[in-house]
Amino acid sequence: MARTTNSDTLPFVESRYELGMLASQRVRDLNGGVEPVVDKNNDKMTVVALREIASGKLDVDAVRHEFIQSYKETPVVEAQETALEIGSEDPEVRGFAAELDGESVTEDIEEEDLVPDESEDEE
Repeated sequence: MARTTNSDTLPFVESRYELGMLASQRVRDLNGGVEPVVDKNNDKMTVVALREIASGKLDVDAVRHEFIQSYKETPVVEAQETALEIGSEDPEVRGFAAELDGESVTEDIEEEDLVPDESEDEE
């Protein structure tokens, strides 16, 4: 296949938009060390990814699933890492942190901390 066109890939993807997303995911995979399913022929990774999709040899559903999962992952906080809010002087932040830890909040927050200072608004 000398030149890959959109019409060559459309039987394997639902739209041009999806083609762009899947090709970009496949390029990330190829740059990460995954072996291409077609000959590379000194082509750029983008061209290789499009040729793979157009050839029908690539499992497009697996690439689609991998693309979706890459946006669902959340960062994992290690046990020794601390949040930036710990030790915060803001009573609301302390309250939220205490609620998340399952602690009682009422004894830590004084009534004057919850009422906004009107003197700051007048300036």
